Amino acid sequence: MVDTKAKLDELVKILSIAEEPAGEAGIAKREKKGVPSVRQRLNMLLDPGTLVEFGALARQPDQPDALYGDGLVTGRGMIGGRPVVVIAHDQTVYGGSVGVTSARKFMRALQLAFDNACPVVTINDSGGARIQDAVGSIASFGNISRVLEKLSGYVPQVSIILGKCAAGSVYGPINTDVLIGTKDSYMFVTGPDVIKAVNGEDITAEALGGAAVQATRGTLHHVTETEQEAYDWARNYLSYMPTSCIEQPPIVNPGLEPEITASDRELDSIIPDSDRSGYDMHEILLRIFDDGEFHEIRAAFAPNLITGFARVDGYPVGVIANQPLVLGGSIDAACSDKSTYFIRLCNAFNIPLVFVVDTPGVLPGLEQEANGVIIRGGRVPRAIIEATVPIINLVVRKSYGGAYGMMAARQVGADVSFAWPTARIAVIGAESAVDLIGKRQLAAVPEEHRAAAREFMVNQYNETIATPWIAAERGYIDAVIEPSTTRLEIRHALRLLRDKQSVRPEFNPRKHPIYPM
Repeated sequence: MVDTKAKLDELVKILSIAEEPAGEAGIAKREKKGVPSVRQRLNMLLDPGTLVEFGALARQPDQPDALYGDGLVTGRGMIGGRPVVVIAHDQTVYGGSVGVTSARKFMRALQLAFDNACPVVTINDSGGARIQDAVGSIASFGNISRVLEKLSGYVPQVSIILGKCAAGSVYGPINTDVLIGTKDSYMFVTGPDVIKAVNGEDITAEALGGAAVQATRGTLHHVTETEQEAYDWARNYLSYMPTSCIEQPPIVNPGLEPEITASDRELDSIIPDSDRSGYDMHEILLRIFDDGEFHEIRAAFAPNLITGFARVDGYPVGVIANQPLVLGGSIDAACSDKSTYFIRLCNAFNIPLVFVVDTPGVLPGLEQEANGVIIRGGRVPRAIIEATVPIINLVVRKSYGGAYGMMAARQVGADVSFAWPTARIAVIGAESAVDLIGKRQLAAVPEEHRAAAREFMVNQYNETIATPWIAAERGYIDAVIEPSTTRLEIRHALRLLRDKQSVRPEFNPRKHPIYPM
């Protein structure tokens, strides 16, 4: 008969083995790469001492030499004092590949997040489906996808990409809310070796799916130098999020700086006198939100549009702003996708939206038409119209043409619309308007006076047609405000809208609308 002490000793032995299932060989492999262990990674992410692991002793049945954990560590912990479920691949065990047993652990963790309404953070370092598990492995990806879909829009989901994320392993992260990668990470469906074998094409892993490449494609939402920076970015992102859609986002330091500050007054001179002069929109964003904080999302993708999180009166807000330094702030097909995604992300988690507008319109050209700017751009106003969170629209300079609605004009969905005195709101810009409607008049002017006449007509258009006064007089915007008052005006507007009802009373029997795709 085995006594209690022997059983306890056996437990200690088994747990010690489960801590490093691959043994000395696995440790050596990890040390050669210079990366932390999977449990060290989770402790770097979570509040100190809060990791509670489950499923550590799971392994493949009927295989005496099967490794504990099956290449996956799952558990629960805290980030910023709030609960999260964590999932991490162990690259030293079966290459972090997903087999039937690890997939069950994965789904168990996701279900725990669903049942307890808390966020999920996944650390991905996996070669994909486990070949040895045959159809059971690829079937497991289907099962995981079904649970991920249940969580989408219900709880925040974050994926951190370390090392290689290949084959079937890419489809889990891409169906989460945000993807963070370290600079040395990779994502691709089919690796360089298979591509060369199938079609003879030589390509490096970095060119195929390196972090920098995937960030410019929009696949990765942020790239960091180190693992710790990736964990810190994820923690900061979650600080703007509620634990689930049935809760409100956290409030941090409300009521700061209740009066106009020196930083606010700098806004009065921030817009250049010339329409052709650029400026960095970040300089405005840093002055109109709490503490000058801005957590940017997808900075490398479609940089002519800025998206990210800030706080107003302590409450998180989502920010969508044109960037005049890139393509003049024009709307193109890529930034249409960027905007649609971000609007729906914020709306899913009850985060108000603030649009800061300075755009000459939709970017013209054959390339944009070929890229589907009509289809992709058509989704943006749809997302705005469907959103039920408070929406603020602020025009600081140009708001022309189709971009007027794509930046949440009041007629599309803004609850409150502001403009600065520097705003120009019209169908098209002055120079294009003069070229179209003033062509005959200019042709009648002697050539030596034509440039001066054109400049006069441009100035007259700007002073009499493309002004915020006409928009205000006709009720298309709610107020023309001094730039220095913007931070406080946004604060007052969002206080007014804090109890905005998110349920639409109008009955509609449809299942869902159909997006242009």
